[in-house]
Amino acid sequence: MLAADDIVELVNAYNPKTNADLIRAAYDYGQKMHEGQFRKSGEPYFTHPVAVAAILTEQRLDDATIVTALLHDTIEDTRSTCFEVERLFGSEIAGLVDGVTKLTQLQLSSSETKQAENFRKLFMAMSKDLRVILVKLSDRLHNMRTIKAMKAEKQQQKARETMEIFAPLAGRMGMQWMREELEDLAFKVLNPEARASIIRRFITLQRETGDVIVRITGDMRNELDKAGIEADVFGRAKKPYSIWRKMEAKEIPFSRLSDIYGFRVVTGPEMDCYGALGAIHQRWRAVPGRFKDYISQPKRNGYRSIHTTVSGRNARRVEVQIRTRDMHEVAEAGVAAHWSYRDGERVQNRFAVDPTGWVTALSEQLDQDDDHDAFLEAVKLEMYSDQVFCFSPKGDVIPLPRGATPIDFAYAIHTRIGSACVGAKVDGMRVPLWSRLKNGQSVEVITAQAQVPQGTWLDIAITGKAKSAIRRALRDADRERYILLGRELARAGFEHLGKKASDKVLDRAARTLRLDDADTLLARLGSAELTVAQAVNAVYPDIDRDLREEIDRTRVVVGLHHGQAFERAACCQALPPDRIVGITTRGKGVVVHAIDCPALTQHEDQPERWLDLRWAEGAHPPIYTVTLDLTIGNDAGVLGRICTLIGEQKANISNLHFADRKPDFFRLLVDLDLRDAGQLHSVISALGAESDVASVRRRRDTTAVSEKAIVEQRIRL
Repeated sequence: MLAADDIVELVNAYNPKTNADLIRAAYDYGQKMHEGQFRKSGEPYFTHPVAVAAILTEQRLDDATIVTALLHDTIEDTRSTCFEVERLFGSEIAGLVDGVTKLTQLQLSSSETKQAENFRKLFMAMSKDLRVILVKLSDRLHNMRTIKAMKAEKQQQKARETMEIFAPLAGRMGMQWMREELEDLAFKVLNPEARASIIRRFITLQRETGDVIVRITGDMRNELDKAGIEADVFGRAKKPYSIWRKMEAKEIPFSRLSDIYGFRVVTGPEMDCYGALGAIHQRWRAVPGRFKDYISQPKRNGYRSIHTTVSGRNARRVEVQIRTRDMHEVAEAGVAAHWSYRDGERVQNRFAVDPTGWVTALSEQLDQDDDHDAFLEAVKLEMYSDQVFCFSPKGDVIPLPRGATPIDFAYAIHTRIGSACVGAKVDGMRVPLWSRLKNGQSVEVITAQAQVPQGTWLDIAITGKAKSAIRRALRDADRERYILLGRELARAGFEHLGKKASDKVLDRAARTLRLDDADTLLARLGSAELTVAQAVNAVYPDIDRDLREEIDRTRVVVGLHHGQAFERAACCQALPPDRIVGITTRGKGVVVHAIDCPALTQHEDQPERWLDLRWAEGAHPPIYTVTLDLTIGNDAGVLGRICTLIGEQKANISNLHFADRKPDFFRLLVDLDLRDAGQLHSVISALGAESDVASVRRRRDTTAVSEKAIVEQRIRL
């Protein structure tokens, strides 16, 4: 473990004006607070805050951030308080430590609704002071570096969370080195055999071809010297996860990958970047379609660089990035470059973007919509997607995610233009609205005054802003119809539990779900953006759980060993009196399938896992969920009649999802709580007799198991 003087020395190397006494005091205080605490590895716990502080010194951050790292777990894990930290170290540091503590308490891999709320809190904390997330990312990086000491289950959870949230977040903030390391550390946990296989192939390749990196780096230096360009050239093999992801995306083996090496040319003046590009293209053949100029069109996080791919030695493709030293600093540090110090002063890098700009813009956009799905969708698009740059007829540059359409372009200009869009011209040619835009295209939006957003646009648009605006417009247009339908759904759902959906109850549910009023709640129910179960649980959080606990005690399958747990397979959703068999699994006990379930073919060569089961007869019939696939006419009152018919058969709708919306019909997936196959037959018969029901069938989704098996197999590879 580094001593206090070691940390001071690391900071002093880039900030001679550092407050050494403050850092030593924080070190001593943190060590005292964590005394007697140990990590899973057996090391003293304080080794972790010290390591996080050391990571932040590599990014040349200010004293307040380094001190925050040393204290970031004191409020949560020791007897220390925010008041005491403020008294000893000041309000700025206390605010940072408190912010990191609150981020640590967020369960970002929780249920979708809770995850959306936690993401809101995450972005709120980031918008207040971005240094909070810099400490949190460094904290996660050190935890991933030392993850072996954790239990296997915890390792998997942390690795998935890192891969899905923290690594993309680091990338969106321009900290590419951290993103790559986080991804690779998570990959090592999630798929260790695949990673080891790629490393072995690298070693074999190097043994067969020699040190390609050294040879190509030398060749590039010679070409740049001939052109009179002073530059540093660095080469490296790409990270195992980056290679694996490319193999998966292109569905090709390692032997067919070409650009597994990357090279960076770091120049002085900006003009030398283009001179270096010319020298490299003169010496090696450029690969068509693999050129990007992020100097003239920087990424939103401030990243600037020229990217090109050339055919190097032995026709092996190599990727080359060319940038100036200032650009390189931003490319390495990302938004941390805004806080970096050099010689005791904040670095004034002209390429460093305002670190709170994109966070604030995203937060403002998301504050306008309380739809959890739309929120998460916008967050993921903002963090995960690459960009294309298109031009308006006036020459304005409009950055969009890769795969964006003219609809996204129109809404990016203004919501009013997007809503009135009837067509588009790309490079002067009329194109369909579902066309995918490419880098550098000029787009002209054609509008009409009477146009309104169409439901099919939701399948065309990919940006969070466009989808959110379209949903709002559709909701407003159909609001009255959805309110009537929502009221019928709420009435049936509450009555099923012996309660009434009175105005007072609906108002309370709306407040709990953070909606404006009861009508908004009913409209969300009618449009299937909320389920009746969510509305019921908002008012009576215990009643549904108590009912199901009572039901669970009577839900018995004969043939299980004593204490053996079971669950019904989602692929076939077996019901009494279906003939059933059980498949033993790790961690889930027994999964119950109908005897004719196609998914059972996956286990034909594992007879030791099969159990012969049958349903028990009970005095209190249990409840099972079954999904119906319904196609109904798109007419007023049809959906309300469907809900009434289901209620008349004493079945409860636990969830309803619009699988497809067309001008003349809707396709719905309806989850019903049923006693047995007899009740299911009654429901299907009643619905089939309704003239506005085009088709109704029990949904058996074999992909629910097969896709899961494929994922598990890939993780084992």
